[in-house]
Amino acid sequence: MSATVHFSTKERILSAAEDLFAQFGFAGTSLRQVTTHAEVNIAAVNYHFGSKENLVNEVFRRRLDELSEKRLAALREALRVHPGELDPILAAFIEPALSLTLDRHGGSAFVRVLARAYAEKNERLRKFLSDNYGHVLREFSKAIAACLPSIGKEELYWRLDFTAGALTYAMADFGLIRRPAATTEKAHSQRAASALIRFASAGLRAE
Repeated sequence: MSATVHFSTKERILSAAEDLFAQFGFAGTSLRQVTTHAEVNIAAVNYHFGSKENLVNEVFRRRLDELSEKRLAALREALRVHPGELDPILAAFIEPALSLTLDRHGGSAFVRVLARAYAEKNERLRKFLSDNYGHVLREFSKAIAACLPSIGKEELYWRLDFTAGALTYAMADFGLIRRPAATTEKAHSQRAASALIRFASAGLRAE
């Protein structure tokens, strides 16, 4: 019974932190705000996370572990079914990320938190993300490089960086294109994914 209580308390704290980080950023959110929002005391935060830095990290881990698994599984399938083809690799990178925006359990809040991570210069967080999820980007970089042997490593990394930035922008829904009233969120997300894959593919292949 206690394990269930711990799990639900931990999830409440993570969801509250995710919501507040999305609104106010990491520096702009205090642990007191998190405890009030989650309706727990500071001892519960200390018990589960130990520090604010660990809480920030765990907000990312909760979403990115699953996203990374989905991306790598899709990449393996793309390489197996479509060897040497660029677009299926890009789909494996882009589609699972955009589907996060459809997650009813805080997915859209996490996307805004992810955008904050790009915008705020938090070196510890960047190191955490690099140490824990850098291998995913390296796997995709290797697969994309194999499709584009004429492009130098530095130029390829610039292009991949721009692709990742465009994806984050699309996920955060900062753009001018709004979902038409008659279109479902899922259909809108799929359309965005298709457009971004075409755009990224053309950019990566450019002379």
